[in-house]
Amino acid sequence: MPPIVAYARQMPDRVAYRMLPSGATVTWRELEQRSRRCAAALLAAGLRTGDVVAVFLENHPRYFELLWAAHRIGLYYTTISRHLKREEAQYIIADCDARVLFHSSHTQAELDPARLDAAGVIRISMDGAAAGAADYEDWLARQPEDVSLPDTPEGTDFLYSSGTTGLPKGIKRPLAQANRYFRVGEAPSSAWKAFGPDTVYLSTAPFYHAAPVRWNMAVLRAGGSCVMLEKFDAAAALAAIAVHRVTHSQWVPTMFIRLLRLPDEERARHDLSSLRYAVHAAAPCPAEVKQAMIRWWGPILYEYYSGTELVGRTSLGSEEWLAHPGSVGRPEFGRVHIVSEDGERELPPGQPGVIYFSGGGAFEYHKDPAKTRKAYNARGWATYGDIGYLDADGYLYLTDRLSNMIVSGGVNIYPQEAENLLCTHPAVADVAVIGVPDAEFGEAVKAVVQLREPSDAGPALAQALIDYCRARLSPIKCPKSVDFSADMPRTETGKLLKRLVKQRYWPAGEGIAR
Repeated sequence: MPPIVAYARQMPDRVAYRMLPSGATVTWRELEQRSRRCAAALLAAGLRTGDVVAVFLENHPRYFELLWAAHRIGLYYTTISRHLKREEAQYIIADCDARVLFHSSHTQAELDPARLDAAGVIRISMDGAAAGAADYEDWLARQPEDVSLPDTPEGTDFLYSSGTTGLPKGIKRPLAQANRYFRVGEAPSSAWKAFGPDTVYLSTAPFYHAAPVRWNMAVLRAGGSCVMLEKFDAAAALAAIAVHRVTHSQWVPTMFIRLLRLPDEERARHDLSSLRYAVHAAAPCPAEVKQAMIRWWGPILYEYYSGTELVGRTSLGSEEWLAHPGSVGRPEFGRVHIVSEDGERELPPGQPGVIYFSGGGAFEYHKDPAKTRKAYNARGWATYGDIGYLDADGYLYLTDRLSNMIVSGGVNIYPQEAENLLCTHPAVADVAVIGVPDAEFGEAVKAVVQLREPSDAGPALAQALIDYCRARLSPIKCPKSVDFSADMPRTETGKLLKRLVKQRYWPAGEGIAR
């Protein structure tokens, strides 16, 4: 019996999740009944175990109703960023072989009805009937309130990478491996996953991303309650913690930066004493930012390193991080190996190389056996494509993405260190350090900077930023030039789309991704 059935019986009127700032709430009774009728409607439409539904929505009150419906009858659910344009969205819908597509009036403009109809995709509109699409409420009403569902395996997510270096890649796992990676391990750093009925989880990010999908589903499976932001706002997040007595929360470093920039009086006026776990991941967190958050919130910050592929994960708590600053922890599942770039030779502690995991779960990139093979080495170890090293105590440190490596004069340079440093300069709002074409060295290091005050841009500040780096880093790691940009292409979860920055400098995509 799915856990939400038991919760609907035990606490039918308790709020399973609420949306902010709209204030919309969904009770356990409502979640169970409506997800059951939605599941029945999907079965009536001909879907069977292992089929795929796609969800192309903003942070919508019915989002997790749809996911639970798919989950209850053994379907895969693919969540799609509401910011994608027509060709990008259509690529994912077609690539995942979606049988049903749920969309809203906000995302409808990015659909290609002719291609969807030709592929036989059933379209369901969440806010009123649209051309070629059924109205969700009418579609749901065709199923009786007491409809029952057959026994099936659990469904699971079928997510796509954010496409930081190219087209998004679909990551599909066997249904037999569904929902096994939110279990509490022996390490204290995994205690944040001990969800239960007293858990109140603050979901700060867009629902399409892996962490919000999996966190919200895991908390609901455990009978906890979710507080879901429709859009991130730093002050609203603090207010939500105080008002709803949030115990668990999930963040990315850009959110921490926005929180720290709030006026002191705004930061001080909220009671955050209920918060026990503030977990962050998705992008590197500058050490100064993390130290400031620990000083403010206390040692409740937990960090993990993983990926949508879930081939392994490391994690650590605040005390461990303070003892090993800059680390992303020790293995929680899977064993970490640091390997030479050819994938063959294991490297000693302190020496950077490609991070591989052994002993984790298997996965495949959907319809892309070549990329799947590239993610594994000859020993069957898998990588997310990151560079890092282990210290003598087995703690992992990230250096950069392998695809971000700059080769200048035959020397490999990883730009993350310079980016982290430039982020601490008071004039800098955001930064990307990239390699650009250079006739003599092949590539030269360039910083592309978004300023807090755009009017400050000019040669004097560019030189000051270069000098700021040279005073603190080896010269080879420092930018040789600085350009200023009005904004930086980041996903809503904080990942820098560096390929879009590189496109400004490399002709015909050359050098954009290795």
